[in-house]
Amino acid sequence: MYRRFVKRPLDFLISLFAIILLSPVMLITALLVRIKLGSPVIFTQERPGMNEKIFKMYKFRSMTNEKDENGKLLPDSQRLTRFGKLLRSTSLDELPELFNILNGDMAIIGPRPLLVRYLPYYSEEERHRHDVRPGLSGLAQINGRNAITWEEKFAYDIEYEKNITFINDVKIICKTILKVFKRSGILVGNEHIVRDLDVERNVCNADKENLVH
Repeated sequence: MYRRFVKRPLDFLISLFAIILLSPVMLITALLVRIKLGSPVIFTQERPGMNEKIFKMYKFRSMTNEKDENGKLLPDSQRLTRFGKLLRSTSLDELPELFNILNGDMAIIGPRPLLVRYLPYYSEEERHRHDVRPGLSGLAQINGRNAITWEEKFAYDIEYEKNITFINDVKIICKTILKVFKRSGILVGNEHIVRDLDVERNVCNADKENLVH
């Protein structure tokens, strides 16, 4: 009942209210991003949503456009400034995703939308994370966010997909708010310890092949 008829209308109302309430914060953040990091203020990237339908996700940019002598962008670690790290650690960079929720591409709570290039690397069970709308926050985010392994993240995503209830969503929202204020479970810049999913699984496959041979 909640999953089919209540969750989406409730997400719409909550995101609309949040956009109105947080509009001064978003305006100030946008101005600071423009001054400190340049334009465009909004970073867009294609992500797979419900049923693996591709949509454009919005975020405040957190990196500069600095390039090397050959005109190529510098590595992420060099373009991520102290201000950018602050945006990520406080989750302020994710506020524009409220418009994705309003549009119906995302939900307040659900598995986080990952990169399109990861799609070939999911197992059949892991693909079920796309049976629901991706979320602004989710079960994996309150249990470690980017400080846990891919396997742990996907296990939490599948656990959520199998047990979507109003009470569970409220609990995740409350725990997310606490996490944001405590700024816990968040790794930024060179602190990342988990490799990209495609790199991780290509390495694992190569190791298996070496063992066979």
